[in-house]
Amino acid sequence: MADDDIHGGGRGIHDLGFARLDTDRAARTGDPEVVYGAGKTPEQVVQILRTLHDAHPERAVLATRLTEPAADAVVAALPDAVLDPVARCVTLGPLPTARGTVAVVSAGTSDAPVAAEAALTARVYGAGVRQVTDVGVSGLHRVLAARGDLVTADCLVVVAGMEGALPSVVGGLVGVPLVAVPTSVGYGASFGGLAALLGMLNSCAPGVTVVNIDNGFGAGVFAARVARNAAPRDPA
Repeated sequence: MADDDIHGGGRGIHDLGFARLDTDRAARTGDPEVVYGAGKTPEQVVQILRTLHDAHPERAVLATRLTEPAADAVVAALPDAVLDPVARCVTLGPLPTARGTVAVVSAGTSDAPVAAEAALTARVYGAGVRQVTDVGVSGLHRVLAARGDLVTADCLVVVAGMEGALPSVVGGLVGVPLVAVPTSVGYGASFGGLAALLGMLNSCAPGVTVVNIDNGFGAGVFAARVARNAAPRDPA
């Protein structure tokens, strides 16, 4: 009898009482389930991470949006866990071999937590990652100087708050698949990221896709799947 069946719920479901883990997800999609830490107790995060790691010891599992107590509890209970304090995420287990390249582009240092979440997620989902930081449109020459890093990537994640203009600018400079991430950074009229979200949804640059406000995780998943399925580049 499979371990999942022993713990209830049938094949591919591991029932912890407070959560029913989808341990078949890696077989279906190529990637194991991820722990969304917000709203969970530190003890729950530890137990879920340990269970997912036991189900997938060969590759990293990820917990996002961890509170400081939850992060401390994970590090104390699971010594092999690796904490990214900027992303507020933890990984447990080895990262997969990287296929393809994701470039995570952020407008300013205030966007760093969301950009870091996207970058770590892309690594966990099997892509190589490079980060291009602090290239907001208030200094357009910075974006232009980074074009070489952008055009050679297989997918871009472009993170910005305020009016959310950076993805439109980048989308007009390169033809690389691009996912835009609005952040909740900005003064009052940014409405917690709504202005950036609407600006990105109304982008005049073709090929710009958009995820929800502060959703670095969703962008990282999308970008990694694009990158690892990208056709090999012509060495010439």
